[in-house]
Amino acid sequence: MANNHLMMHVPGLYITQSEGKGRGVFTMHPLKKGDLIEICPVIIIPPEDRQHIDKSVLYDYYFVSPKPNSQMCIALGYGSIYNHSYQPNAEIVFDLDNQRVEFHCIRLIDSGEEIFTDYSGGMKDAPELWFELA
Repeated sequence: MANNHLMMHVPGLYITQSEGKGRGVFTMHPLKKGDLIEICPVIIIPPEDRQHIDKSVLYDYYFVSPKPNSQMCIALGYGSIYNHSYQPNAEIVFDLDNQRVEFHCIRLIDSGEEIFTDYSGGMKDAPELWFELA
């Protein structure tokens, strides 16, 4: 059996309220730099559907690939619930050829800590995000 579409996450991930951000993903166990946090299958959004998605509640939950083709997708699992921070403790790795995204730990994450990613991709001149940060 090929593992191209495997969905998994480390034990102890949970979703709860994040102060000022709605829901967020947290860990019950410490994670160390380099740990794979979660593999999430994705639903690829065809470009012609973007105008419809942008007018729906899904607007706040889809990802745009950093590659030149800028494919859009909705991450399943906890994937679309991770909150943004300019000082993230996790990163997103796109593998849209295999219809998945992965979340990797980029620094120590303590037990009970929220897991954050940088939705601007670390770009210095990134456009303003469409949501307010707490």
